[in-house]
Amino acid sequence: MSEFTRIVNAITDGDQKAADQLLPLVYEELRRLATAKMAREANETLQPTALVHEAYLRLVGNEDVQRWDGRGHFFAAASEAMRRILVDRARKRLSKKQGGNLRKHSLHDELAIEHRPDEVVDVHEALDELETVDPDAAQLVKLRYFVGLSVVEASTVLGISERSAHRDWAFARAWLAKNIEKDKTN
Repeated sequence: MSEFTRIVNAITDGDQKAADQLLPLVYEELRRLATAKMAREANETLQPTALVHEAYLRLVGNEDVQRWDGRGHFFAAASEAMRRILVDRARKRLSKKQGGNLRKHSLHDELAIEHRPDEVVDVHEALDELETVDPDAAQLVKLRYFVGLSVVEASTVLGISERSAHRDWAFARAWLAKNIEKDKTN
C-alpha cells in the first residue's frame, strides 16, 4: 500500500492528524498546477499558494469526509475545488461591473492565454450542461481549462488513452464554443 493510500484511508477513518501528513505529499504537485492556472488568469490577485491552501481546505478541512479512489481521483477532486474557487472569484469580480461588459471568447487549444472573468463563468456554466452530455469530456475540460494540465497529463489523471483525451478535448472545445455562443444570442 502506498503512503498516499495509507494516509487517505486514515483520513477517511477520521484520523485528524492524517490530513497534516497528506499535504506534504501532494503540495508540490498542487502548487505546480495552481501556478500554471494562475499564470493564465487575467487580473487575478490570488496567489497559487493561496489557491492550493483554499482548495486543500475544501478537500480535507470540513466535517464531510471524502473518499478518494487513488491519486488520480484526489487530483480530480482538487481540480474541481480549484475550479469552483476561481469561478466564485470571477463571478464576484463581474458583479462589481455595471452590466459586466461581456465579450465573445473562444476556447483555444493552446491554454497559455489569460482567462477573463466572464469567460471563466461562461465555461463553468456551459460545463455543467456538458457534464450531462459527456461526463468524460467535462472532466477533461476541468483538468485542462481550470487546472492547466496538458492533454497527456489529463489523460493520465483520468486513466484514459492520449488518443481518447485528444478526441474528447476536440469534442468538448467544439461543444462548448457552440453552446456558449448559443447562450449569448438567446
